[in-house]
Amino acid sequence: MTARIFKPAKSAMQSGAARTREWVLQPEPADAKAIDPLTGWSGSGDTGSQVELSFDTREEAVAYAERMGLAYTVIEPQPRKPVHKAYSDNFKYGRIGSWTH
Repeated sequence: MTARIFKPAKSAMQSGAARTREWVLQPEPADAKAIDPLTGWSGSGDTGSQVELSFDTREEAVAYAERMGLAYTVIEPQPRKPVHKAYSDNFKYGRIGSWTH
């Protein structure tokens, strides 16, 4: 079984950085998901895809994978480039873009 070790990205539905500071060990899916012909829902018989372990540091996750004999790949996080915005920029003189209401 192969596992991925990564830091999850920030959700598009939140403005904060919740659940992005921990490292996650997640097994790779064993089989592809299939669509149920009756309900149309997707699913698989792979119960390992429901497991997700969280660790405080990358080293703890790697040590756990090695202790359990799991093959793993570490995906390094991409640095975020914050975009600083202000509400008053919507009304400033010389604003780029048309203001339509």
